[in-house]
Amino acid sequence: MTDLTPDEQLLEFFKALADANRLKIIGLLAQSDLSVEELAAMLGLRPSTVSHHLMVLSLANLVSARAESYYNVYTLKPGALEGMAKTMLAQETLPSIAAGVDTNAYDRKVLHDVLLPDGRLKIIPAQRKKLEAVLRHIVAAFEMDVRYPEKQVNEILAQFHEDTATLRRELIGHKLMAREAGIYWRLSDSANSRAADSGG
Repeated sequence: MTDLTPDEQLLEFFKALADANRLKIIGLLAQSDLSVEELAAMLGLRPSTVSHHLMVLSLANLVSARAESYYNVYTLKPGALEGMAKTMLAQETLPSIAAGVDTNAYDRKVLHDVLLPDGRLKIIPAQRKKLEAVLRHIVAAFEMDVRYPEKQVNEILAQFHEDTATLRRELIGHKLMAREAGIYWRLSDSANSRAADSGG
């Protein structure tokens, strides 16, 4: 799979394992090297069917073949499953799988449903995910590295909804803003991520 992209490698890997007989073949090859005929007899399948399964497993870089007399003998590649699992679960690999996906689509849908033409909120959503989408929209009205007194915060929030107290409380509760001694400031995206990761 060296000529495949990481996404294509993962697809081939999952496709290879998404069949009960291919899983059985992996299990058998984990015990000993076997020919197509041996595998066919053990599994009660036609040799042509086994050959097809082995081709899929080979494309996924899970098995290799060598010629012995009149037969091709198949071997489970050492560390193949463990290596692909590590690659698949690597922190840098997982986000790349979703490359090209519009991650802001949900927020836009929510905002389309709850915003009036003038940009004010029809309601403050009670559902958590919808509320978070609204709060992400609102917090963009605040600049990074700027300290805001509560009066100014209320003036900005009033552009979205008259219940500024609830919006203030939710922005702080969702770790989008912080407050100390009546002064508010917007938290960085990395701080938001750390807060979310820690369950905050």
